[in-house]
Amino acid sequence: MDNSQAQQGVSYTDNLIGTLLAIFGGVIVSISLSVQKYSHVKLAGTKEQRSFYETKTWWAGFVFICVGEGANFVSYAFAPIAVIAPLNAVSVLTSSILGFLFLREKSKAKDFAKNHGLTFLGYVLIIGGTYLFVSFGPNSHEKLQAGNIVKHIVGWPVLLYLLLEIIAFCLLLYFYKQRSANYLVVVLLLAALLGSVTVITVKAVSGMLLLTLEGSMQLDYPIFSVMFVCMVASVVFQARFLSQACNLHDSSLAACVNYIFSTVFAVVAGAVFYLEFQNEDVLHICMFLLGSALCFLGVFLVTKYRKKAKLFEPYVTMDVAQGVPTIHDNGLVVQPDYSGSFSYGALVNNDGVAPATLPVNLEHPAVTVRGTDSPPGRTNLKMD
Repeated sequence: MDNSQAQQGVSYTDNLIGTLLAIFGGVIVSISLSVQKYSHVKLAGTKEQRSFYETKTWWAGFVFICVGEGANFVSYAFAPIAVIAPLNAVSVLTSSILGFLFLREKSKAKDFAKNHGLTFLGYVLIIGGTYLFVSFGPNSHEKLQAGNIVKHIVGWPVLLYLLLEIIAFCLLLYFYKQRSANYLVVVLLLAALLGSVTVITVKAVSGMLLLTLEGSMQLDYPIFSVMFVCMVASVVFQARFLSQACNLHDSSLAACVNYIFSTVFAVVAGAVFYLEFQNEDVLHICMFLLGSALCFLGVFLVTKYRKKAKLFEPYVTMDVAQGVPTIHDNGLVVQPDYSGSFSYGALVNNDGVAPATLPVNLEHPAVTVRGTDSPPGRTNLKMD
């Protein structure tokens, strides 16, 4: 009884360490991405011909990314996948808050509630959902020795799961490459299938590294090399699919759908491979699912109603005054208005400034057509 209570206490402590590391990593990664974006924007606004990697702010963001991803990597060695994977909502929450603070909009309370009310509701849902799935998530913690990992791999549930995953991946890849089915769901399903392999291998590699640091050498086992190679390969190809999804579709929608797909597949992978829900009762599982659903809804609200920056590009209207076309006026627009989708022509004025026109009080010389007769006062020129 004492050994069971002591083991349960150690498990709770490990879960807490893993959760805090994952939250810390998500916050740091969000800050680093904002710093790098600030570096790109600042460099684009100057006349200096420098590359982005020559700026100190970009390298500061890169260092923060390494620190944050390192914390995320280590967190898998302490806590179950089912607890760590949904915590990616913290990154979405932090990125949205940072973007909101940097906008510094001045608006009335009524307009503020109208424009950002659902976003703040998403914040509340993410925080509440995170509390639920962390509190009621699986508390199992296994020492990931090389022998235990091999025992998990050769089990028939894992083999069946991997077989189904390979078949699904090959079918989706066939439709994506051969049939040009570059739909957002297809691309992100490919990324999520690779992501499930990533979390399995990351947990195995980080767990064996932790045991090695504690004095039990695990790096000389072949399973460590296999897991490490699979981890690197899955991360690289997953990043490629995510990049393609963001290039082909709206980045906010891609972030929301990717979070849902990756979390679902990661939780299923942890439940099948590491048996994380084996000793959990129905109440804890239901509360965990409720917390995850609240996070899904919160991420959806945050990404859907996030204000997108729109570029300033003038358009030419039909009302030409004295030969000078006006811009940003209320005339008949040649190009169609921007309605959230790419269409022919440039975007309308979305920068929120007052309409401006070119100077129209300029005197323009009258345009005359020279006839066959020579103007008075000039001698006739000889025609060749």
